[in-house]
Amino acid sequence: MTNMKTEVTEIQETLKDIMREHLGPLRIRHDNERNFEVCGTFETMQGKQKVDGYYFASIMPKPKDVRLYFFPVYTHVDNYGPLPEKLNKALKGKSCFHIKKLDEELEGQIREMVAKGIELYKKDGLI
Repeated sequence: MTNMKTEVTEIQETLKDIMREHLGPLRIRHDNERNFEVCGTFETMQGKQKVDGYYFASIMPKPKDVRLYFFPVYTHVDNYGPLPEKLNKALKGKSCFHIKKLDEELEGQIREMVAKGIELYKKDGLI
């Protein structure tokens, strides 16, 4: 039997833990009950604006799911090819994933996606 997480707070904490594993190249910009945001650690240009860290991802709980806004899938769309089925099913729009249920398979796919984003952003000097 797989470990299925269905509680919003449990899903939110798991996603935050995945992001925290990458602190170093990432830092926490916001951490409150409505928004957990991670970004790069140095000043850089994001579009035409100088920012104190390139935006990477946000985790926002909603009443029925947790939203994972994941910028690398938008900025580096060609590097992500077709997403695994469970991950693709959760994608709404270009970079927002609605996570209602989190099992080990989906959690693994999210971990891989995040690790790839770290790799791509490091290679491009964004983080």
